Amino acid sequence: MNQIRKTSSLAIASLVSGILGWTLLPFIGTVVAIITGHMARSEIRASQGQLDGDGLALAGLVLGWVSVILLLVGLFILFAFLGGVAWLATLNS
Repeated sequence: MNQIRKTSSLAIASLVSGILGWTLLPFIGTVVAIITGHMARSEIRASQGQLDGDGLALAGLVLGWVSVILLLVGLFILFAFLGGVAWLATLNS
């Protein structure tokens, strides 16, 4: 007999937060997406097939971590640029 599986609410929250992290709530949405994504995946594994939504949780995690990586790359580029400008300023004086 087929059993109806319930989707994890944490997985849905992770996906929604991941989307919000790219649009309306850049920092808060990213952090919430990563935390709820990890919580949802462990909840789904522990449910022994009762919960569904691993793909949603994974999508939220990917959105969250890609946002963090892009932030770190952007900060590196910013500081490298500012460091280069400061170095050029010392050459001209």
